[in-house]
Amino acid sequence: MHVTTTISFQSQLPGDRPEVRFKDHHPSLTEREAVLEARRCLYCFDAPCQQACPTSIDIASFIRKISTGNTLAAARTILSANINALSCARVCPTQVLCEGACVYNHRDGSQPPIHIGRLQQFAMEAAYAKNAVASLLGDKRASTGKKIALLGAGPASLACAAELTLRGHQCVILEQRALPGGLNTNGVAPYKMKADVGLLEAEMVLGLGVELRTGVTVGKDVKPEDLLAEYDAVFLGVGLGPDGRLAVPGEELAGIIGAVELIDQVKTRGQPLFEGVAHAVVVGGGNTAIDVARELRGLGVPEVTMVYRRGPEHMSAYAHEQDGARHDGVRFLHWHVPVRFNGEGKVSSLTLARTRLEDGRLRNVPGSEADVPCELVAMAVGQGTLKDLCTAFAGVDFRDGHVVVDPDTGATGNAKVFAGGDVANGGKEVVNATAEGKRAALAMDRMLTGA
Repeated sequence: MHVTTTISFQSQLPGDRPEVRFKDHHPSLTEREAVLEARRCLYCFDAPCQQACPTSIDIASFIRKISTGNTLAAARTILSANINALSCARVCPTQVLCEGACVYNHRDGSQPPIHIGRLQQFAMEAAYAKNAVASLLGDKRASTGKKIALLGAGPASLACAAELTLRGHQCVILEQRALPGGLNTNGVAPYKMKADVGLLEAEMVLGLGVELRTGVTVGKDVKPEDLLAEYDAVFLGVGLGPDGRLAVPGEELAGIIGAVELIDQVKTRGQPLFEGVAHAVVVGGGNTAIDVARELRGLGVPEVTMVYRRGPEHMSAYAHEQDGARHDGVRFLHWHVPVRFNGEGKVSSLTLARTRLEDGRLRNVPGSEADVPCELVAMAVGQGTLKDLCTAFAGVDFRDGHVVVDPDTGATGNAKVFAGGDVANGGKEVVNATAEGKRAALAMDRMLTGA
């Protein structure tokens, strides 16, 4: 176990990690560009963009401040609602959230919606560049003497810890990995955000006085009952479990890897990947599958095929992400499912069967099997859950793949245990995890102080 309050985790990233090869799909705005874009905003009185933001950032207010050159004030407004604002500006699906709600979408079409995400990125990059983020958050309250343990160092726990620390509580984050940040560090497609941005935000939260203990496995290194005895409250922000598998023959062959594990290798590990891979297959139809497929193309794999068991209209990946993958040269193969992986020690091909709906059920078409060559297969068929870890806390219920919580507070069936992020919502966006972490912090603060 390693204990730290502040440390430069960014320096621990290998300089030759594959993600550095990717160009940024979110280039920073210049000050002139930001001001001109901000001045297009209509500052709507009902602010549909704000209503569409899970963290309810006062978007019209921060954009107005950018338009007058008051960039740090804009960052202060953003941070008051979202402590993970820099990463959210880069990874949020703004097309379906704030920008998707912009009134320009319903006008004559002569102007696009306001580029809210890029304006938020501009303000937050300016604040970080001036080392001003902590000062923009204001002073911490006097110590309450209360201690909170937070499991997992992802966006939900970081948001929760920041809010609680500013309110005078002592926070200790327990993380199994060596690096904090959760999916912001090891799970976001590198063309959206590099790992060092996730670590930068994590370092800022730790700098508020939050303690981080890495290399800690709950249940092995520390028992849930001991945490409940030592701390005044516990927050479960552990995310989801390992990559899922299909349980078909040959799945144990080398060259078959989980999608989240593959993204982690690209983002945080300095090792050669995909050498000699001419054909790669990504199994799945969600946003993670799209991310992996686009990464493989970006890393030079000549042929990347996405295999999905249903039609394009059934894919859970955002339409704009699917369009981006097609633009990058990814091939889509719908209505197919893997039935066997082939190879001697290492995968060399994948046997697929066509599928169709019969009486509302998905079935394989008899006699439709065919082989597809591949030297790499990424399995993006979902992730497992951490049910055993969560239900080890007495009173915590687990249902339909996630911890059961009060949606207004994050409270569980145990009065001392709260939860947020993917472990509670089943797998949503970084901005949802941030909102849930802060919401739980406010509820915990009320419980701990009797306010």
